[in-house]
Amino acid sequence: MLADTRPLQNPHFRRLWTANIITVVGAQLTVVAVPAQIYAETGSSAYVGLTGIFGLVPLVVFGLWGGALADHFDRRTLLLVTTTGLIGTAALFWVQAALGSGNVWLLLSLFAVQQAFFAINQPTRAAVLPRLLDADVLPAANSLNMTVMQAGAIGGPLIAGVLIPFTGFAWLYLADALCLLATLWAVLRLPPLPIEGVTTGTPGLRSVIEGITYLRTQPVLMMSFVVDIIAMLFGMPRALFPQVAHESFLGPDEGGLAFALLFAGIPLGAVLGGVFSGWVSRVSGQGRAVIWCIIVWGLAMVGFGLAVLGADALPGSVHVWLVVAVLMLVIGGAADMASAAFRTSMLQTAAADEVRGRLQGIFIVVVAGGPRLADVAHGASAAMVGTAAAAAGGGVLVVVLTVVAALLVPSFVRYRITTAAPAPRT
Repeated sequence: MLADTRPLQNPHFRRLWTANIITVVGAQLTVVAVPAQIYAETGSSAYVGLTGIFGLVPLVVFGLWGGALADHFDRRTLLLVTTTGLIGTAALFWVQAALGSGNVWLLLSLFAVQQAFFAINQPTRAAVLPRLLDADVLPAANSLNMTVMQAGAIGGPLIAGVLIPFTGFAWLYLADALCLLATLWAVLRLPPLPIEGVTTGTPGLRSVIEGITYLRTQPVLMMSFVVDIIAMLFGMPRALFPQVAHESFLGPDEGGLAFALLFAGIPLGAVLGGVFSGWVSRVSGQGRAVIWCIIVWGLAMVGFGLAVLGADALPGSVHVWLVVAVLMLVIGGAADMASAAFRTSMLQTAAADEVRGRLQGIFIVVVAGGPRLADVAHGASAAMVGTAAAAAGGGVLVVVLTVVAALLVPSFVRYRITTAAPAPRT
């Protein structure tokens, strides 16, 4: 049942994985600080929800284009450039906070630039893994990566929630910039990673369209994207966390323990799911497993919304409802982690190296774009119907739409993984 650590025998993967332990904590400090700073300056979840738009547009444009770049240029060079860009944007976050600009539009613009670098970096990084590892250990490698990322997503919110009232936002952004140096070091140690196979044309719109056309011929992979969009768009309530922590669980408007616990709940569940992820390598019916995981995620978000409703109705038991809310987020995080491990491994083994970057670009747009659209949707719906109804109603939609999708495309439910030949190592 415990996580498979065989991928760590590869020195390149081990260095990247170890650097992530440091880098992801700093990244999560920024993830928490940006919405917290926006809410502290505006007092509005609608403004917090704007991070969805400012994050989504560069994510879509540069995610697709970044995938095309990753199929034309040496991937190590791309990782060096984008990691340096992420360090620079983190430093600019620090400068604006240290100067006390108070300009929410400047903050959102910096966030958009950061997401552009992230959108190129992530598909490139994912496309590198099959060059470093054999195909049979890719599910384990993806589980290890997600476990580290989510562990940082626990530590980051907890640290940020505690430190923000004492240090403000500037020091959190500076810590992010410094932590990113660890990943820069790991990337520098990688060997050259030119594209295997024949690459034609230039990394422009035509190249992106070719990747999308290829995906359209893979209905199972297409459905894996659809059900993930359903889960994230309707079921990710993170834009509500600042308001819920302040109004329902009586925390301070600039952060606090309740705020930190809410942000840490889903990552905590993902870490627990990752620690006990040995079973994912033995599941052959991956399509059915993804469907069940997403249904569990939706039901957990219904439970989260009901906990918020309970806190609003019975403020004398607010601490009990906070525990219930966090528990629901933990359950959802564990289910999402298993779903992501299956879907990522399916994609990495389905394409030749010369198109893998473009498919990973589409993947990062879907995986990261869904929550950003959810930020907008949940922020707007909370303003109309309240936070509890927005969260619980979204969870109900996840369950209903996932069942409908499974009925419409039964081939996805029937999908079973086949044993793949080992990938060549670089």
